[in-house]
Amino acid sequence: MIFRQLFDHESSTYTYLLGDANSGEALLIDPVIANTDSYLSLLQQLNLTLKLCVDTHTHADHITALGALRERTGCITMMGEQAMADCVSQSFSHLDQIEVGSIKLQVLYTPGHTDDSYSFYVPKQGMLFSGDTLLIRGTGRTDFQNGDALAQYHSLCQVLLKLPEDTEVYPGHDYKGWSKSSIGEEKQHNPRLQVSSGEEYAAMMAALKLPNPKLMDIAVPANQACGEPAS
Repeated sequence: MIFRQLFDHESSTYTYLLGDANSGEALLIDPVIANTDSYLSLLQQLNLTLKLCVDTHTHADHITALGALRERTGCITMMGEQAMADCVSQSFSHLDQIEVGSIKLQVLYTPGHTDDSYSFYVPKQGMLFSGDTLLIRGTGRTDFQNGDALAQYHSLCQVLLKLPEDTEVYPGHDYKGWSKSSIGEEKQHNPRLQVSSGEEYAAMMAALKLPNPKLMDIAVPANQACGEPAS
């Protein structure tokens, strides 16, 4: 499998490129519109054809490239069935399987950060793309976009942390420059996972008092339109 982890400095967003060398087909996870040309250039350099673009959830801190990439490549765009984005080509739901060439991703519904949050697990390669649900030594905030700390606690403890401990974790963001972790490492060292109950987790999350993302009022409606800013 061809794999690239791409970073957007403005929003500290990770975008992931997965390509199947045999078929030449590729998938992008969480692409950022400002980097559209860079993605297309990289795909060309790697002799890959973009078949599918997916967002883990409706982002509040950057504008998605789903619409732009579909327009320029004809790729299929997808988000979870809960997303208020009628513009996507198709939607997915819990335990669906997404295939690009020989690459198979298992879809995991992991709400909490938002009510349309999903993660993608690639069993063969032992890789988890956890969106904003599980971060490296952190978890996604739960205080807007129908976020729910108790739902996130369930997503973490009953879904993601049930995966094999050597599963590599690739988050949607990192603000410290860390690129990957593992399920076992996060179980042991993630401070937000060292709680004994959902209620304790919810109280911890409620005490964060974080400011809203600066692009939230622009990004959310734009992303519900697959990257088209509101007129």
